[in-house]
Amino acid sequence: MSAIGSGGFGIVFKVKHRLDDKIYAVKRVQFGDYNDEKKQRIYREVKNLVKLDSDFVVKYYDSWLESNHLFIQMEFCSQNLKSVLKDKPIVFERQPEGEMNSVFEYFISCEIFKEILECVQYLHESKPPIIHRDLKPDNILISFNINANRFIKLCDFGLATDHNTDGHTVSRYDHTSGVGTLAYMAPEVLSSGVYNHLSDIYSLSLIGQKLCGIDLQASETFVANESAFKTSIQCLYQALVNMMSTPFWRQRPECREY
Repeated sequence: MSAIGSGGFGIVFKVKHRLDDKIYAVKRVQFGDYNDEKKQRIYREVKNLVKLDSDFVVKYYDSWLESNHLFIQMEFCSQNLKSVLKDKPIVFERQPEGEMNSVFEYFISCEIFKEILECVQYLHESKPPIIHRDLKPDNILISFNINANRFIKLCDFGLATDHNTDGHTVSRYDHTSGVGTLAYMAPEVLSSGVYNHLSDIYSLSLIGQKLCGIDLQASETFVANESAFKTSIQCLYQALVNMMSTPFWRQRPECREY
């Protein structure tokens, strides 16, 4: 058993089952360290994993309490998007902060982003819709046990919440403010607590920028190094701009529009 990651709610281990000889990921959470509110967030993650049985989400197998620890047994994925982003410039022989200059890198990046959009679309079209609220490269896993020709899966549903689309016009947008990781948090989540699933779209735009080497905050207009795919990258640039629409966040596009 070896530790492969850690987060706000525990340590994740790579383990081998003694009976079936398969490799799994097991998250260990020490309950004694947390108040009731944080414990409820951990239980929420387990409940969401049970409910979201899909190729778009890391597979849940089991959970149990032992010696004041909660253990969550899940599918093992050897990499996440964070590690891919770190390795990508090396693979394509460019500077870490440099622009994409390879058609192949552009194609691979678009395919990864397309699969991420499909994963989030699955959440948003669930009944009721689910807002992840903590989309970031750390929570996007790469699975090499290919099912349905897919590689990308989402994980970490401790902050996810249902979005009631049937409620009162005002109350149905009322959610907890300041939830998630600040670097990927939509402005309306940070400031008001009035938002819906489109707050995830803002986070996706930031992820897309990192994945494709695009900086929307740069003063210069983005220009690709090769004219052969310049138009395609400029279209992607505009799509990422639309996904960050603020303060008119209700006008952001849905994942399925891409």
